[in-house]
Amino acid sequence: MHSAIMSAACAALACGAAGCHGGGDSGNARPAPAVRVLAAEAVAKTMPVRLRAIGHVEPIQTVAVRPRVGGELTKVWFQEGQSVAAGETLFTIDPRPYDAALKQAEAELAKDQALLRKAEADVARYAELVKKDFVTKEQYDLFVANAESLKAGVAADEANIERARLDREFCTITAPISGRTGDLIVKAGNLVKASDDRALVVVNQMRPIYVVFTATAEFLPEFVNRPAGSVKVIARPPADGAEPHEGVLTFMDNVIDRGSSTVMLKATFPNEREALWPGLFVDVLVVLRDEPDRVVVPTTAVQTGQEGQFVFVIKSDATVELRPVTVARMVDQESVIERGLEPGERVVSDAEFRRLVPGGRVEVKAGLVPAAAPAGGEDGAE
Repeated sequence: MHSAIMSAACAALACGAAGCHGGGDSGNARPAPAVRVLAAEAVAKTMPVRLRAIGHVEPIQTVAVRPRVGGELTKVWFQEGQSVAAGETLFTIDPRPYDAALKQAEAELAKDQALLRKAEADVARYAELVKKDFVTKEQYDLFVANAESLKAGVAADEANIERARLDREFCTITAPISGRTGDLIVKAGNLVKASDDRALVVVNQMRPIYVVFTATAEFLPEFVNRPAGSVKVIARPPADGAEPHEGVLTFMDNVIDRGSSTVMLKATFPNEREALWPGLFVDVLVVLRDEPDRVVVPTTAVQTGQEGQFVFVIKSDATVELRPVTVARMVDQESVIERGLEPGERVVSDAEFRRLVPGGRVEVKAGLVPAAAPAGGEDGAE
């Protein structure tokens, strides 16, 4: 028993000695494990200034083809939706009434010309007689007036012939512009009128073609006084895998919309293959200029909190610092940092961000550090 008591005393003494060096449960606490993260280096490089918008395709010219004379529509020379060239025949209106009107006008002209020749001969004959006082001056003036009246009648007949010829020409309706025809509104066999508000067909110019979009007023200085054709515009249809199309900015409206504080812009596209269709909505990218030496990080590194945007900066001791930043803009998958970062600093680009706390330890995943980051793979890992 004495031996047992001595053993217990020795154990108590050992416990007391251990307590002098900071005993209790706190001496057994372990530091929080490091959070595994992907890292990226903030780099300085030239970044384009771009404007993204949603635009729609609009024909540069659209013409509603209407008849200029009335009659029966006897023939349609094209198929609906067909591409036509300027001057190509589209419709024929029955020309027979206009042929008859032209012949009648030509006959009236021939009759009045004959009467005019007779009147001019009478004037010449009576001019000699009035000199010899065989006729009075009043009689002579009457013949002169008759000749002048017939001369005016001949001029009117010539104008009527010209009008009849035009009406005859209007019986053949041609395409006013090159483009693609739409729905055929009036079919062959119908009667049409010159005063009819109905269009026979609508022709839209397809090549070249406009893409119309808007930009906020803050971009106005980027467009003012730029030479025509100097601003490149890219349009991409919304379909997956759609090919982008390149054009140039050709028009800026002269007023800013007060409701939306935007200005309307138009870009012209060659559209040689007619892939851009009137009414189609497209994604628009305007390449304005390049800015050198901008600090850039992956967009995935930028987080948003109650007080704004921030990044987690990886320090040399493998801990992270929460750093507020100002993002100027995003280009593709990168963010241009206006303030808050310097080139060469490393940031957390991907992680379970809810597990990160200021001062917390991180472990950079091996082999996943971007090439722009310093060599070393697991630099800063414990």
